[in-house]
Amino acid sequence: MTKLSVNVNKIAVLRNSRGGNLPNVVRTSLDIERFGGEGITVHPRPDARHIRYQDVRDLKAVISTELNIEGNPIPSFVDLVMEVKPAQVTLVPDAEDAITSNAGWDTIRNQQYLKDICSRFNDAGIRTSIFVDPVVEMVTAAKECGADRVELYTEAYAAGYHTDREKAIEPYIAAAERAREEQARREDAKRQKEERKNAGKDEKSRSKDKAKDSGNKKTKKKTAAAE
Repeated sequence: MTKLSVNVNKIAVLRNSRGGNLPNVVRTSLDIERFGGEGITVHPRPDARHIRYQDVRDLKAVISTELNIEGNPIPSFVDLVMEVKPAQVTLVPDAEDAITSNAGWDTIRNQQYLKDICSRFNDAGIRTSIFVDPVVEMVTAAKECGADRVELYTEAYAAGYHTDREKAIEPYIAAAERAREEQARREDAKRQKEERKNAGKDEKSRSKDKAKDSGNKKTKKKTAAAE
C-alpha cells in the first residue's frame, strides 16, 4: 500500500534562516498529519543546517504517524536512531558537506558494512531502507544487506524527463519490479519458516501427548496387577 510521508527539512531551513522558531517544525508536522499525511520524514545532517537532532527527538515525542529518519550512518546518527527508535531509518551515503543527496549506495561494494548496520537497527525493531540508484543489481544486493525497503535516487529521471520521459522512467520501473520480487521472496521464506516452526511445535506436542498416553497405560497396568 502506498503511503505519503512528508519531508519537513525545508520547513527547518526556513526556520533556521529566520532565527527563532518560526515556522515551527513540530507544529507543521502535526498539521501535516491532520491534513492526511501518513508519515513524517527528516534528514538530520551533522552541520544541523536544517533538521537538528533535537527536532527528531521532539517529533518522536508527539507525532502519531510513522517517523522516518534519513541519513549517513555515522556514529552520532546511529546513536540518535537507537535513542529515538523511529518506525524506519533510511541509510543515505551523503558526505558531510553535501548540499543534497547525490548518489545511492553501492550495495555490492559496501555490503558487509550495510549488513552490520541493518542488523543492528533490525534487532532494535526498526525497519530499514537503503537509498540506491535505479539499478536492479543494487536493489538485489540491498536485500542481501538485510534492508526491508529501498528508496530510489531520482536525479536521473529529473534530468532525462524533458528529453524522453518514457525512457527516463524505464530503469525505475525495472528497479521497482525487482524490489517487489525480492519482497515477495522474503515474505514467502518467512511464511515457510513459520510453517516449519509450527509443524515442529505440533510434532513436539504430539510426542508429549504420546508419552503421556503411554505413561497412563503403564500406570493402569500397574494398578491392575496390584489388584
